[in-house]
Amino acid sequence: MPRRQLQQSDRIVIIGAGVFGLSTALHLALRGYKNVTVFDKHNYDATKYDYRSGADSASSDLNKIIRSAYGSQVEYQDLSKEAIEWWTAWNQEIKTAKNLPAGLNSSDQVYINNGTLAFTDKDELPTFELDTVRNMRAAGLGATQLITTNPEDVRAADHRGWGYGIDPFRRKERRKANVGVLDTTGGVIVADKACRFALHKARTLGVKFVFDACAGAFESYWHDKDGEVVGVRTKDGRKYPAKKVVMACGGWTPALVPQLDGLCETTAGSVIMIKIPRESSLFDRFAPDRFPSWMWKLWDGAGGGLYGFPRDDRGWMKIGYRGTKYTNPQIQPDGKLRSVPITRYTPDEKVTQIPRKAMQVFKHFLGEYLPELAENGINIELTRLCWYTDSFDNHYVVDDLPGQNTVMVATGGCGHAFKYLPNLGKWIVDAMEGVETERTLLQRWRWRALETGVKPFNTLMQGNASPNAFKNVSWSKDADLTLGTGPRL
Repeated sequence: MPRRQLQQSDRIVIIGAGVFGLSTALHLALRGYKNVTVFDKHNYDATKYDYRSGADSASSDLNKIIRSAYGSQVEYQDLSKEAIEWWTAWNQEIKTAKNLPAGLNSSDQVYINNGTLAFTDKDELPTFELDTVRNMRAAGLGATQLITTNPEDVRAADHRGWGYGIDPFRRKERRKANVGVLDTTGGVIVADKACRFALHKARTLGVKFVFDACAGAFESYWHDKDGEVVGVRTKDGRKYPAKKVVMACGGWTPALVPQLDGLCETTAGSVIMIKIPRESSLFDRFAPDRFPSWMWKLWDGAGGGLYGFPRDDRGWMKIGYRGTKYTNPQIQPDGKLRSVPITRYTPDEKVTQIPRKAMQVFKHFLGEYLPELAENGINIELTRLCWYTDSFDNHYVVDDLPGQNTVMVATGGCGHAFKYLPNLGKWIVDAMEGVETERTLLQRWRWRALETGVKPFNTLMQGNASPNAFKNVSWSKDADLTLGTGPRL
């Protein structure tokens, strides 16, 4: 079915105010669309995208990693370069703005360029990092990638002020291996503040937002007599007409859009948060200007897949685990099993712990790489499940719903989309407008099916047969929050 040509006066409805929905709304407004409304069941005006205040979407977070390092996937490397230009501009805009949303001031940064270290416990760099270095060099950015075992790069890091990022875990003084690459374009995105700033910018440009557990919650499409979607119905019973509906519901998308079966599934990563007291000697050690964001054994399966950050200005330090991704299969109205998010804030059933396997990996890493935490009596303060939507090939899905040219799906972030909050919507609006392009990204993000005989990057929809389905998982306990104690690998 051909894509319908949009007019700038057309009503456009976006379901979801996370990274995909916010960015889409912002770029629609930047292109002159006058009638854009975003609905979300989370009251982000009240929670300010702060997880600890009750916001449980993946975008509602303390911080996210930004990196240009993408191995052989130069299309995302280029997208990262574009994003960093936008983030840098946002920092400057915040610095000089006369009107900022609550919780932001002119001294805030949403992008902290303190580097991202990708490292391993192996003796040699993994293929992914080698590909990154080669492709960044080909793009004229080789000097931004500093190999920790290359004496020339180590000297360059010291000379350029990046010495802290070469060996932040003090492996040399512990006589341990330190093999990795420091991406000096990377660092930290302050996620909750970035979302609040994007929301503020979109509102300033005329985008309307409806945040409410009923009035902002998607209930169903509104169809005409021919079965074409002409709008949406929210849980309070109201109908909203639309020439275009964009389903950008994060981890809730696959349950709301069953056509995604086989293409996308909702999975949970595990997160721990550690509080560094201001009076501790470690407060300065883990400051953003002395400690990079990092990724450890990112593609090594269940025993790796960790990532982390310096502490923030309140002392919170976050570490995440995606080496094992978990599912919560539940029977849906059509009788099929689909994974759906469940968090500590879910209205009925709640989850306040993380899987035991995830806790084991966390504690093994902390014991090996950051033993000073336990030595100083610092423990895990909070755990959470962070729900993403994975596609089988780890690429996003940005395309019209098959058979409905009035409905677009924007999802499949696969845990690596937030860094593109400022510019992702530009590409989504290109797809929405049917911009004729052979650009690799838009081609990769189109609706697709797994080809026979092709091994997926992510294995999806195993239901309760999966060992990582919640019914088959053992869970951590409160006692596990104490560092220096079990469970360990």
